[in-house]
Amino acid sequence: MSLSELTELLDGARKGDTGARDALMAVAYQELRLLAHEAPRVPPTALVNEAWTRLTHTGGVAFENRRHFFGAAAQAMRRVLVDRARMRRAQMRDAAQERLSLRDGEMEAPAGMDIEVLELERALSELETFQPRLARMLELRYFAGFGLLESAAALGVSPATVRRDWAYARVWLVERLSN
Repeated sequence: MSLSELTELLDGARKGDTGARDALMAVAYQELRLLAHEAPRVPPTALVNEAWTRLTHTGGVAFENRRHFFGAAAQAMRRVLVDRARMRRAQMRDAAQERLSLRDGEMEAPAGMDIEVLELERALSELETFQPRLARMLELRYFAGFGLLESAAALGVSPATVRRDWAYARVWLVERLSN
């Protein structure tokens, strides 16, 4: 689906067009399933269903554009994974914690490390307090599986900016998670 078609669906759904809302839901499910394929031990359909419910819990779809939609989707998937990890931790304190692989096909990831989802959540929450754009970029990269160009488009910045942000955030994240 082209960017303009998705924007038209978002606009129609925001205006209450049920046909546009239904078409958007079908497209969103397809897009979110593609993003959800790397979630740790969470079937993509379950992750997408729960994320979609959180995205639309207010009863309406109020996304301004594709960038807004995917930013909100990344946040929703992050919250689903974090909530599930917290629930599992509470249920099985002695079990191995759920881990998220921090690997990236486009750029070297932080030492190819695997970290616990809740550790990453704590680090991102801290980063949000002083570098919200970097936190959003990491969220898009790790929770939504976006690449460099997709992240740049979703954040409304240049790929060079994402490259610089990635270099800084990667070092910051490794340092924070090593403590």
